Amino acid sequence: MTKKIKLGNTYLGGGEPVLVQSMLNVPASDIEGSVKQAVELEKAGCQVIRFAIPDENALSLVEPIKNAVSVPLVADIHFDYRLALGAAERGIDKIRINPGNIGSEDRVKAVADICNQKNIPIRIGVNSGSLEKEILAKYGSPTPEAMVESAMYHASLLEKFDFNDIVISIKSSNVNTMIKAYELAHERCDYPLHLGVTEAGTERMGIIKSAVGIGSLLTHGIGDTIRVSLTDNPVKEVYAAFDILKAIGLKTDTPYLISCPTCGRTKIDLVGLANQVEERLRDVKKPIKVAVMGCIVNGPGEAREADIGVAGGDGCGLIFKKGEILRKVDEDKLLDELMKEIDKL
Repeated sequence: MTKKIKLGNTYLGGGEPVLVQSMLNVPASDIEGSVKQAVELEKAGCQVIRFAIPDENALSLVEPIKNAVSVPLVADIHFDYRLALGAAERGIDKIRINPGNIGSEDRVKAVADICNQKNIPIRIGVNSGSLEKEILAKYGSPTPEAMVESAMYHASLLEKFDFNDIVISIKSSNVNTMIKAYELAHERCDYPLHLGVTEAGTERMGIIKSAVGIGSLLTHGIGDTIRVSLTDNPVKEVYAAFDILKAIGLKTDTPYLISCPTCGRTKIDLVGLANQVEERLRDVKKPIKVAVMGCIVNGPGEAREADIGVAGGDGCGLIFKKGEILRKVDEDKLLDELMKEIDKL
């Protein structure tokens, strides 16, 4: 089991539930837009919000975002240790910085000291494009072993100054490399692991790559927090992350939708109905299994384990509960009748 770390008003690692993260993609200079997007992310269920601090002006983001949302905030910092100090002074909950990239030991000590003093964890973020020249020369390419060695090197710089509230991410755009790297890190240390496939791509392929990489690790008990990286609206990252957690049974406090792929027996617009049900379920907070099935012959039987469901007929459908048929409903009323039954559960 990994080390348990306090992160703002929650905990990370140590067997705690996996936290879903995302990152603002509004220009850091747009404070109003950043606050608006942070609020949207929190409403979507995001549990940790990260944003870039590219310069001193961007430190002005911390206070207004902190006032607008209640989830922990992470400052994403490259190279300039002074920005880490400034973010810590302004009340940031976590800092993402690689200590090996910020210069002399006294700078590393300054960051470690203020973070120790204020109980701010530090995430070390290694990816295939960020390896040190010496490590890259040793391994010849950004192999999983090379990335883990780099992460351990950065961690050792903090450990030197008695700083241990460390989270590690070892991301790659190659799914196989990413999986192997996290497996090695899991063997090498007990720091919480932040899972992600970097530069995963646009929505469709990005979700597929993330589901394979993140999902396979989580099913083996590896990973404490996740971020699905998409070239898209970050709210979609949050939805995708929760879908991954639901698919492998790590999130059971919201509806779980099952639906059949349809076939020649289907006589209603099941694709449209399933999409509408999925959308309506987004705001439902009940731990229920909902089925949308194509035909009366197989539907109630195949989806017997569902708490509630519909099965299509010829311009109509059946509402069923735990495999038992409740009533027959016209096609245009199926969605509303299903939602009425869900409200009763």
